[in-house]
Amino acid sequence: MEQLSLSWTSSAEDDPGSGRPAISSDDAVLSFARVFRRMGLRRPLPDFRVEYRPYAGLRSTVHLKGNVVRVRLSDLMADSTPIVIEALAEILLAKLFRREASREARECYLAFVFNESTRRRIEETRRERGRKRQRPAQGACFDLEEIFADLNFRYFDGGLPTPRLGWSSKRSRTILGHYDSAHSTITISRLLDSPKIPRYAVEYLVFHEMLHIRYPVERLGHRRVVHSEEFRQAEQSFPYYEEARRRLKLTSARIE
Repeated sequence: MEQLSLSWTSSAEDDPGSGRPAISSDDAVLSFARVFRRMGLRRPLPDFRVEYRPYAGLRSTVHLKGNVVRVRLSDLMADSTPIVIEALAEILLAKLFRREASREARECYLAFVFNESTRRRIEETRRERGRKRQRPAQGACFDLEEIFADLNFRYFDGGLPTPRLGWSSKRSRTILGHYDSAHSTITISRLLDSPKIPRYAVEYLVFHEMLHIRYPVERLGHRRVVHSEEFRQAEQSFPYYEEARRRLKLTSARIE
């Protein structure tokens, strides 16, 4: 039994074309079967079962059991084109059967993902369907709203809009900080709301997430640039940049 998934939450450029008929699950099954035959895999044609799910993002999963391949696609994919569905089918099947998807398939799918119209629909869908769980910004040791206001005044001339700030519901060691543009939130791991953590480390983390507001994700071809050169230069202007990063590395994890 094998299961794989793809997940995308943002994108850019060109309208994928509104007003065309939605691609049904039956149509998608035919697309997966065509791609399977085209890939020349030495095994019987699977029984493909494709369904659309109301995911909060552009998520796709594929699951193999026996000779049944179950595929779950974001319902946002129903408004794409047959060629995009076939490109995604090749990517998913290549991962499932340990092959390499063609460059053409990857570029076709990414062109859809990095489409301005697709990006808008993903952001809207995430706002409607997704939920952002946060604890209040006023923690036991640090007040995130107070820290944000102070940093905004010192480094951004008070010009950044104030997002919803809060501590994570869990004491995460895997993600210490995260900015969510769809929900306009900054979430800091509750693990850091501790007297053992120096204030400059929490300030740096909030500052890093504020830079995501100042320098949004850019597109470079079909690649997303999350931390641009401008972002990195601005980040290194933080007075305790090196000390904060060293201290946070001891805590583990990553910053988004």
